[in-house]
Amino acid sequence: MNASKTHLVVIPSYNTGPTVYTTVRAARAAWTPVWVVVDGSDDGTAEGLRELAAADPGLRVDVLPRNSGKGAAVLHALEAARAAGFTHALTMDSDGQHPAALIPEFMRDSIAAPGAMILGRPVFDASAPLLRVRGRRISNWWTNLETLGAGIADSLYGFRVYPVAPLVEVMRGQRWMRRFDFDTEAVVRLAWRGVRPLNVAAPVKYLRPEEGGVSHFRYGRDNTLLTWMHLRLMAGFVLRLPSLLLRRLAGRPPFAGRVK
Repeated sequence: MNASKTHLVVIPSYNTGPTVYTTVRAARAAWTPVWVVVDGSDDGTAEGLRELAAADPGLRVDVLPRNSGKGAAVLHALEAARAAGFTHALTMDSDGQHPAALIPEFMRDSIAAPGAMILGRPVFDASAPLLRVRGRRISNWWTNLETLGAGIADSLYGFRVYPVAPLVEVMRGQRWMRRFDFDTEAVVRLAWRGVRPLNVAAPVKYLRPEEGGVSHFRYGRDNTLLTWMHLRLMAGFVLRLPSLLLRRLAGRPPFAGRVK
């Protein structure tokens, strides 16, 4: 497989154990290059990933000295990717939830529409915790309001292709989006900038502990973080409401999402 000069895969990882190796191998089978950012893991996987990268020129592994959060790990990769000339990055989690086999399809969609963000719309199976499935509807409702119906099908599913430059500029412009709030705030703020969302259905798999599943989601802590995030975004929405209304009346992006 020839290495792409414009599109890469970014996998932030924090203490997911051996599952990260399965995820990385699957991503590498689907795409080149793949960059992994180890976000201060202390489970020994940093060493194992470095060994994989030493034998694979299509794999890059960066190890951060301490855990700073998903958004911070992604930003680390995006800034390096931008400096290296990459224009787009597909982000996926390291815990086995996201479908590596769909990487080529998402990349093709991005290449066909480089000004858009390609967003996974999760298709849940019986493994999905009901509380998680129902809870994300609240975040999706707020996101729809904050973007004035931009067409974002799901605000939390992190299997996506972002245009690198505008996302880096958004993240450099404020101090948030560094932890679990990254996925939602990224799509809202990009939509405010006129980046069009294109939604593509993708399965999501929640692995059981005996299958190697690891979750760092904490309902109290992370729902509090999401609540604070939506309060910030609503304040920003109010300030931007006149321009968003004008954009919608003019029929310009981001009010042209699709689902396939």
